[in-house]
Formats: sequence, structure tokens, C-alpha cells
Amino acid sequence: MKSKIVKITGISIAVLISVFFILAIPEPTPVIPAAEPTSIAKPFAWNQDVFWDSLESEFFAAMKAGCVIIMYRADYNLFLLEKLIEQIETRQIEPEATELRQIENQIFILGPLVAECDGKVPRYLHLIARMRTALKRQSEKWDINDRLTRETLYRLLYGGRAAAEEVILQIHAIRRPPALQIDNDEHSSTPASNFLGVKIHSGDIFVSRGGAPTSALIARGNDFPGNFSHIALAFVDSSTKSLKIIESHIERGVEISTPEDYFQDKKLRIMVLRLRSNLPSLVEDPLLPHRAAAAMLNRVKSEHIPYDFSMDYNDTTKIFCSEVASTAYRKFGINLWLGLSHISAPGLRRWLADFGVRHFETQEPSDLEYDPQLCVVAEWRDPETLFKDHIDNAATEAMLEMAERGFVLDYKWYMLPAARILKAYCWTLNLFHKEGQIPEGMSAASALKHEFYAALHAKVVDDVQRQVNIYHRYRRINPPSWELLRMARTSLQTQISY
Repeated sequence: MKSKIVKITGISIAVLISVFFILAIPEPTPVIPAAEPTSIAKPFAWNQDVFWDSLESEFFAAMKAGCVIIMYRADYNLFLLEKLIEQIETRQIEPEATELRQIENQIFILGPLVAECDGKVPRYLHLIARMRTALKRQSEKWDINDRLTRETLYRLLYGGRAAAEEVILQIHAIRRPPALQIDNDEHSSTPASNFLGVKIHSGDIFVSRGGAPTSALIARGNDFPGNFSHIALAFVDSSTKSLKIIESHIERGVEISTPEDYFQDKKLRIMVLRLRSNLPSLVEDPLLPHRAAAAMLNRVKSEHIPYDFSMDYNDTTKIFCSEVASTAYRKFGINLWLGLSHISAPGLRRWLADFGVRHFETQEPSDLEYDPQLCVVAEWRDPETLFKDHIDNAATEAMLEMAERGFVLDYKWYMLPAARILKAYCWTLNLFHKEGQIPEGMSAASALKHEFYAALHAKVVDDVQRQVNIYHRYRRINPPSWELLRMARTSLQTQISY
């Protein structure tokens, strides 16, 4: 009897060991097609480190001189910027126009001056908003798939926002401008509802930035690194005027949220986009945006739509966040993302493939801002969380530089069996439309690599924050974005052996 028990025990142990090692078999390495080099698909680089350093030096000089000394210089440069903007408001120009590069230079040169003379900040922000509206109007007649056009839009729209935020972060908290900036209340005939001080129309698109490490990766992981990581579509009931927000979550797929639900997921910034009222489709059918939002709402009510980790915008059986808007409008003849997003850096492609991405010409949230079919209506930037956004960006960019040097996302091999058992349990929960710890559509190995990425990102962010505290103690200002990036690089060098 005793020998029989020993035999059964031995067999059981052998079976468990066999199952463990079977479950520990790694997933095959995803085949990642090489990026085809084209004029449009290549990472953008500012290549202006010397200029950034000169701006930092200029700010220290402005602080030393004081506003009384530099205010006339600030006023003169604001005057020049306004005159340049008037030129692009009153006549059609091309993307290579000299005025556009002059506007870019004035925006950056003014930063250190108005940061010291903070009474000039409202005018400075107003001029950047005017520039953004005028540039969007100009781009209606440009070829969005031309590389020069994309770079011009990026340098001014992204660059203008970056310059404005560097200024905002240097102003004492009690003097900072309000979080809400109204740009352009584009006419719309669709039902509307008030939301945080803005009239939101049915069919409007929310573009936001979350607070998770992967949110920063989505925003920055692009040939044109951006500020946004999430897209949602607004629906306003024509009878009750209640606002619903349709969005796709990694954890739950596509769902209908209330404004309160929408804000439960931390938002570092939000921008509202609206279709131009003079689009031929809207002239013919002014209620088209409302009908598009209603059609998507009804579909979500009638079926479960899982999240699309592959980022295939042509497959609408599964939908990632950008597809909520693009799929809704495509059904009514409007193709959003006239300029598709490209992800061409090899290291970044490898990392995204580890998370399940298989399509690298796709629709990234940040790039929707550059679509000439859309107007920027308003933008919220919470001053209290804006600096976190910048630190997250710096950590992410430093990590992506590491990816291009061959660093891979990894996990402890012996954790894979447990992760696969957990995945089987989560799969069962998904059958009953319940959320599991590992999102539907994400593999066990991808979940472990995501955990590794998030942990490393958190360590870098914490270390950068420590360096920021030292920098602020000695220099009495917040470090600008290029200094944050240097701090993140230093942090990674101490944590990783290349």
C-alpha cells in the first residue's frame, strides 16, 4: 500500500513538472515586417539641442534681469508674432512658407521672456491658439500625406503646445492660466450638451492622455511623438441632451460611459475636435455627425466589441480606441486620419509587437489633430498634473532610445505557467462579459512583458522626480523637457547594463 502511494505521488509530481514545463514554453517571436522606407514614414527629429539649451540660458538671464528690464523686448516680440499670424490668417500660403518658420521661432524665443513676465502669458497663449486655428484652415488645401506638410503641422501644432506648456510650468501655481482654453466654437447642427464649460456636440471627438505608463508609450510611440493616447466619441441625446461617451478600453473593449465614468480613468489632458462645418458631406447632411455617433452607440448596445491589440483599423470586428471614431464616420463616407500614422523605428516596432501590435501603419490618437477635416474646439490642461505628463514623456523617450539600441522587454521564464493559468481563468470571465486581470485579447506573455515595462517606467519616473527636486532646489525653476530627458537617460544608465 505504501509503495502504491509513493508511486502515485511520484507520477503526480512528474505530471505537475511536465505541465509546468509545457506551460513554460515561450511564445514564438512575432514576425515583424521591416518598415518600408518612404518619404513620409520615418521618425521626426528636431535636432535642435543647442537651441533648447540657449532657451534655458535665456530664461536664467531673464530671471536675473527681471521683467521691468525685458518687458519691452517681450512686447516687441509679441507684436512681431501677431503680425506674422495675421499674414497666415488673411492669405493662402504653402507649407514651406518662410512666415511659418518665423512664427515657430518667435513662439520659442518668446517662451523665456513671457515666463518671467507672467502678465504677458495670456496674450502669448491667445496668439498660439490663433496660430493653431489659422494653420488648421491653411492645411485644408495642403496634401496631408506630403512629408513637408506633416513636418510643418507637427512643428507648429505640437511645438506651439510644447512651448506654451514650458511657460505654464514655470509660472507660480497661483498665477497659472485656467486649465480650459477655448479655441474655435465651430458651428454644428447636432444636439449639444455642456461639459466642463464647453458646449459638446453629438459627433465631437475627445482626444485625451491617460496617466498609465502605456498611455505615455501610445502617445510617444510614433514617427511624430505626440501628447495624446486615447480617442472617444461623443453622443448627445436629442431629447434629454444627456452626454454619453463611446470609447474602447484595453481591459473591457468598447463601452458607453457617462462623463463621470470617463473621468474616473485619470486624464492628464483632453482636447475636443469637431468636423469642419464646410465639409461637403456636412453641407449636404448637417446631422451626419449625430447619425454616426448614434450608429456606433446602437452597435455597442447590441454586441460586445473586444479591444483590437493588433491596431488593424480595417478590421472592425475588434476595435481599438481610434477606431471608435474612424469606424463610426467611415460608415457615413468620411475617412478620418487622412494622414495615417507610421511606426517605423525597429526597436519600437519590436516592443509594440510584444504587446500584440501587428499593424504599424495605423491610426494613432495624437495624429488626429493634424487631420485638416477637423477643428480644435477646446483643450484642458490640468496644471497640477501637467508636469507628470512631461516626466512620463521623458521616461518613455529614454526607454524608446534604449529599445533602438536593442534592449528587449523580458520576464522571468518561470512566471509564464502561472500567467497562463491566470489567463485561462480570465478567458472564462470574459465568456460571461466580466473583466479579468489579463485583458481580453492579450496573451499571458504579453501581460508579463507589460508588467516589466510598467515597473521599469515607474522606477525611471521616481528617479527623475528625485532629480527634479534637486534641480528645483538649486535653480528655483522646473527643469524643461530636454532636461527631463537627460535625467531619464541618466536614470536608465544606472539601472540597466547595456
